[in-house]
Parts: sequence; C-alpha cells; structure tokens
Amino acid sequence: MPLAIIGGSGKIGGATLDALLTEKLIAPHQIICTTSATSPSDARWESLSSKGVQVRHANFDDPSTLESALKGASALYLVSTPRISMDFNNAPHGQGREKHHFAAIDAAVKAGVEHIYYTSLAFGNPSKAGVMQAHIRTEAYLKKIKEEKGVDFTVLREGLYNESWPLYFGHYDVKNDERTVVPVGGDSKISWTSIADLGLANALVIMGPSEEWVGKTVYLCNTKEPRTISEIAAMVSKAKGKDIQLRVVSRKEHEQYYVQERSMDKPMIEWWASTYDALRDEECLIKDDTFDKLFASKGRTPKRVEDTVSEMIQAA
Repeated sequence: MPLAIIGGSGKIGGATLDALLTEKLIAPHQIICTTSATSPSDARWESLSSKGVQVRHANFDDPSTLESALKGASALYLVSTPRISMDFNNAPHGQGREKHHFAAIDAAVKAGVEHIYYTSLAFGNPSKAGVMQAHIRTEAYLKKIKEEKGVDFTVLREGLYNESWPLYFGHYDVKNDERTVVPVGGDSKISWTSIADLGLANALVIMGPSEEWVGKTVYLCNTKEPRTISEIAAMVSKAKGKDIQLRVVSRKEHEQYYVQERSMDKPMIEWWASTYDALRDEECLIKDDTFDKLFASKGRTPKRVEDTVSEMIQAA
C-alpha cells in the first residue's frame, strides 16, 4: 500500500513516520513524503530522503503540486497545517486552515487516493475551542467527499500533546518565565499524550486493516492519568524548586492580561482564549480507549506528562 504523508517533517507527522519505519510496518520505499522545499539539497528534503522514503515537492498554495506529489499513493496521512494565523479573526468557511486541507483532499481525490487519514484534535464535538473550527470544517468535508466521491476517510483526534503544556499553562516560557502566578481562562482534567506515543498509535491505525477504521472518528489519547493545568503548575514548581501557582480567571481577563500585560498578538490571543471555554466543559477529558488498546497490543506504556514537564524544564 503506497502511503503518502503530508507533514512528515513536522512533529506529529515525523513521529508517525518514525514509528512506521521503526516498527517496520511498511517499507521505506512505499512511503511518499511531501515537502514545501523545492531542492533535494534543502535540509528539509534531506531529512526525509535520509530515511529512505520517496520525497516530492508539494505546496498547499499550489494544488497542482499536491496532485502531482500524491500520484501513485493509495492512502494519504494528512497532518493539519500549522499556519494558525489563517484562523484568526473568525475566518469565514473555506478561508481558515481548512483551505489548505480542502486543497490536499481535492488533490488526493484527483490523484486516485482511496483512503485519507486526517489528524484532528481531541476536543469535544461540537466544541467551543476556536482551534477546532478548521478541524471540524475539514472533518465535515471528508464526509462530503466520501458521499460524493467514495473516498474513504478516518479522523484521528489526537490527544493534547504532553509537550504542549506550556501553551495551555499561560504561554509559559520554559527557559525565561519568572512568573510565580500564571493566569489562564479555565481548567479541567486533560488526557495528555506524548507526541512519540501518538506517532505509534497513528502508525498502527494507518497500517491496520482499512475496513476497521473506515468512516470512523477515533480519539487517540492516554486516558489513564488525566491531569489538570493546576497539576501541571505543581509539576513545574517541583521541577524548578519554587512555588508557581495557576490562577483561573474569566476569558475576558485572560485576553486582557496576555494582550496588555504580556504584549501578545491580540488576534491570536482572542482565538486561543476560547480553548479555556472548552476546558471548562471538560472537552479534553477523553473516555475513548482506542489508544489504550493499541498500546496494550504492543505491550507499551505511555509516557506520563509529569516526565515530559520535568525533562523540558531540565533541558531548558
């Protein structure tokens, strides 16, 4: 099964690619990785080609390059675009990050891809989080393509990364942040999951029996030890050897603090602040045990967020 990966040089895409190769789930030459780099001498191109996979140029802004890059692939693993600025200021339908996703999906259909695996996020459905808007629109588009074109899909709702705790913990600067009180707009338990562990789970789904995952939306989250952001604050305190407290404030107070006190970009903060509305509703406390079963099948133990927090602070 020739597999194409859009986003193989990024964090989650790279972790999935590494798991596919390390676990020997597919031969390297059967994998096509796209890159926006145009030259084989580019470091991004070389980082992929050194793994033995096929590397092809593709750019979200040029659909023809996407279609050409996906030729010959029967399955596509589509990692969502990182260009979050596309979502700011309540981007209308088709103009947020989903614009890139739609282009990749349309190109996959034209190229003859039979099954698309898409990386979404582990929030509720419906969700109050602005970060989910492009994902929800993309998920709906995949269902539409299935109905109209017959192309299969699987939505992989990825657990919130262990490694992303600083973002949720008030845009915390691991190396230089001197705050002893960190305001955020909400809190709840979160099913944190490490990027490497998600890579393995993704790989196992992608290379599993296609019919087992067709048309499904699955949550890939470590459900065993959910932790609140307040508990993250305690972990940071322990690792740094000083007391750092979380202060839960209103969404308006959150926005005012980070724009006025921390001089952060207003459109980004307003977009991100809705994440805490979702947390207040416990959208990221996941019950789906798909991830747990996949890990049990390999005899693996997921990495705890406590260990990730400690490692990141020690490294800084």
